[in-house]
Amino acid sequence: MAEIEREAMDYDVVIVGAGPAGLSAAIRLKQLDADLSVVVLEKGSEVGAHILSGAVLDPSGLDTLLPDWRNMGAPIKTEVKEDNFYVLGPAGQMRIPNWPMPPLMNNHGNYIVSMANVCRWMAGVAEGLGVEIFPGMSCSEVVYGDNGQVSGVVAGEFGRNPDGTPGPSYEPGMILRGKYVFLAEGVRGSLSKQVMAKYELGKGKCAQKFGLGMKEIWEIDPAKHREGTVTHTMGWPLGSNAGGGSFIYHLENNQVYVGFVVHLNYENPHLFPYMEFQRFKHHPMVAELLEGGKRVAYGARAISEGGWQSIPKTAFPGGVLLGCSAGLVNVPRIKGNHNAMFSGIHAAEAAHDAIKAGRSGDELNEYDDALRSGPVGKDLKKVRNVKPMWSRWGMMPSLVLGGLDMWTNNIVGFSFFGTLRHKKSDAASTGEASKFPKIDYPKPDGKISFDRLTNVSFSGTNHAESQPCHLQLRDPSIPISVNLAKYDEPAQRYCPAGVYEILEDEAGKPRFQINFQNCVHCKTCDIKDPSQNINWTTPQGGDGPNYPNM
Repeated sequence: MAEIEREAMDYDVVIVGAGPAGLSAAIRLKQLDADLSVVVLEKGSEVGAHILSGAVLDPSGLDTLLPDWRNMGAPIKTEVKEDNFYVLGPAGQMRIPNWPMPPLMNNHGNYIVSMANVCRWMAGVAEGLGVEIFPGMSCSEVVYGDNGQVSGVVAGEFGRNPDGTPGPSYEPGMILRGKYVFLAEGVRGSLSKQVMAKYELGKGKCAQKFGLGMKEIWEIDPAKHREGTVTHTMGWPLGSNAGGGSFIYHLENNQVYVGFVVHLNYENPHLFPYMEFQRFKHHPMVAELLEGGKRVAYGARAISEGGWQSIPKTAFPGGVLLGCSAGLVNVPRIKGNHNAMFSGIHAAEAAHDAIKAGRSGDELNEYDDALRSGPVGKDLKKVRNVKPMWSRWGMMPSLVLGGLDMWTNNIVGFSFFGTLRHKKSDAASTGEASKFPKIDYPKPDGKISFDRLTNVSFSGTNHAESQPCHLQLRDPSIPISVNLAKYDEPAQRYCPAGVYEILEDEAGKPRFQINFQNCVHCKTCDIKDPSQNINWTTPQGGDGPNYPNM
């Protein structure tokens, strides 16, 4: 096959991903030197279209980047007024008082926000400084230089046939070259995976751990609305089947964010995370809040949960990993946006100094050092044992011991436990179906709980059917010969969008069906497939969910 000819454009810095990390980097670069050429490439149809986050925003990162953001029209208005923590049982709840909580768990001074809208606003600030932002531009390939360094990306390729060959309206895309390339793709980014493998960035670190976060936006009865109230729960319905919990955030306009997180290291392959979320909403405390309201949006995404122990080396020849591509979420706080912003700031400062010194294409180790020794490292190191405790000992022991560990880390910078390591990957944690009971889930009622395909229609998801399937099987036989036989093919259940099905062919034999048009780009399949047979790649630009206010 002849090599594809592509036009090329050169920049000082190429940034892949218009989330809080990528946009913070772009803004900081232009603050440092208005003459630097900076481009941001975003696979969503617009900035914010693929952004899904809780979100209670710790403004510390934004305070550093844009100290005057409160006077700049930022869509950050709802300050947290009340913090609630509950452990749920099937019919009731027990409130955990706030006073024994470590100070870092306090949400006062934080804001309930739509990160999609915050990113749209940040994009406007960046463009005002001269940053070029191109939405609808999926980055499909890493471009390497003569010395093996990352020198750019291929973006904007359109028009391939389902078999991967160029179609009649094929556009080859462009090569965007940079002195440095910042990968800010979010969790389990397709280019980040390649770069991490090529340069062995995870060597000596714990395997990254993940959760699946699902979220709905509801408009509720104004009489039940409590603007600024933040509620987190643990316990029912997951019980001992999986770690995880929920969030309920009351923002403005009588809306609430209702979310549910399932840690992906669960063993029982019969577990159905989406149905656990739907069942959760029927808890009396939650059902009473939602009755009479209406769901207006739905989405899902994976969350990096490995924390301090799992952060890979973040600098590689020619570029760096930012934000969730590096895994910077503080799990007990359920916050990562502030750390994403700090990572963008540190990367911009390291690249600016390097370019000013005449460097390019080398390793920005100054960035990696700043990330670990600065506010991000301080934030994550204090909570480093909470997730491994939960994985080893379950919810209640980790609640007590994790709280103690956070207190000692917060007060004296010391842990009685040292640094606990994560064990096997989430994929390897999956057990054989024959060793676990099946779980009977109640049928959604269509009022408070909904089937997957109905909810996916509230995500604005669309993929052109004429393109190649972006969910690639390394071996097409494995879903039936291995995963179905051994694990009852958990892809049928762990996907929150109903992408994967087991159907029967004309001879009555099972076959594996991939409905890639439903994909909300959460990446759970890439993470949880027990055979690690599914490779999530980017579809053509602009396809996927179109989240309005997530």
